[in-house]
Amino acid sequence: MQITKANAVQKILGSKGKIFTVTFIKADKTTREMNCRLGVKKYVKGVGLKYNPTDKNLIIVYDLQKKDYRSFNVNSVIALKISKQNYEVI
Repeated sequence: MQITKANAVQKILGSKGKIFTVTFIKADKTTREMNCRLGVKKYVKGVGLKYNPTDKNLIIVYDLQKKDYRSFNVNSVIALKISKQNYEVI
């Protein structure tokens, strides 16, 4: 099923802490697939970010494979698997 980038962002932000898989193009032009989730607060140090992620079209997630926080650019997302549904992001 195909969805727009705006719909993909809506589904990600509405995931309510459920695990999802996002495939995106990294800054070095390689493809990355990441199992992640939103809302993880366990390893937060309380310092905060020095920038606003929405200004740079970034979504901050907890990467379950690397066990650390990562971000990805919304504009580089090419696929999304959430709630047992696969989506091609156009």
